[in-house]
Amino acid sequence: MANGQGEQPKEIKVTCPPELQSGSYSNNMLVMHTKEEFVMDFLMIVPPVGTVTSRVIISPGHMKRIIKALQDNIGKYEAKFGVIQASEEPKGKMGFHA
Repeated sequence: MANGQGEQPKEIKVTCPPELQSGSYSNNMLVMHTKEEFVMDFLMIVPPVGTVTSRVIISPGHMKRIIKALQDNIGKYEAKFGVIQASEEPKGKMGFHA
């Protein structure tokens, strides 16, 4: 008999809606935060302009898990394909406008 506390589902089935399956390209990202959340704006920069292609809002606890997963995957990638060279940051000041 299950008590409903602390039990995890054995399997979680995730679906990806057709409109999201192709993804969106990003070559830059801005990160902002409050006490309650992190906001990540993924950008497509083609000088002299840029566009937000996706905005993801995340709790601080989930952000820690994301960072750990990214670090793990970078390690696996580099073990297989070699060291990733960091891209140069865009020159100039970035900011939002209406």
